[in-house]
Amino acid sequence: MQESTISKKVYSKEEIKALNEKYRDLTVEERVKQLYKDFAPGEVMLTSSFAATSALLLSVFSKSNSEQKIYFIDTGYHFPETLEYREKLTELYGLNVESVSAGKEDHDFTSKNQTWKTDPELCCSINKVKPLELIKQRFSVWVSGLMSWQSDHRATLDIFEERGGILKFYPLLDVTEEERDEYINKHKLPFHPLIAFGYHSIGCKHCTVPGEDRSGRWNNSPKTECGLHL
Repeated sequence: MQESTISKKVYSKEEIKALNEKYRDLTVEERVKQLYKDFAPGEVMLTSSFAATSALLLSVFSKSNSEQKIYFIDTGYHFPETLEYREKLTELYGLNVESVSAGKEDHDFTSKNQTWKTDPELCCSINKVKPLELIKQRFSVWVSGLMSWQSDHRATLDIFEERGGILKFYPLLDVTEEERDEYINKHKLPFHPLIAFGYHSIGCKHCTVPGEDRSGRWNNSPKTECGLHL
């Protein structure tokens, strides 16, 4: 089904509550399978940063819908290891990946001014948030691999939430760190190569240092989210 044939739908609070009740007791695999029963494939937008342990969510989706397009926000500042990891997972699971980037002029502005040093919020807005804004208008549901233990903000979320005019779906939300690692080891999924060097949340190379959970992101800054999921 082509994306252009799908009409974007807005969900009421009652409908979102019903979805949460329906999906809460399902496993991750069951949630993803159910997603394609409740929503047309053309309504679903899936994004991945190909960071840390992205293999978990991507492997589940590859089994449920191998044709699902996966949007990768290429900021131009990723670690080489992240790009290698993206290629590895793409080949391993036969993923349908499409890169999304800021316009050349906007990206060049952040590079010339090293905006990540003076205004990381603006840098993320230019290189992450705005490029995706143009795409997400076409979809009803946005799938993301957020987990509640990763930050205080994420701990307040539910499996389905209305965010910025789109229905967010977090199938991994209640997966614990231990359950995540157990699943990855059981299914022999590849970790991001930087995990071995103490990186547990991996973003752009200018703003990421080794650290537990998301403590290594935007080091020495109170910032904990890039703005995509707020």
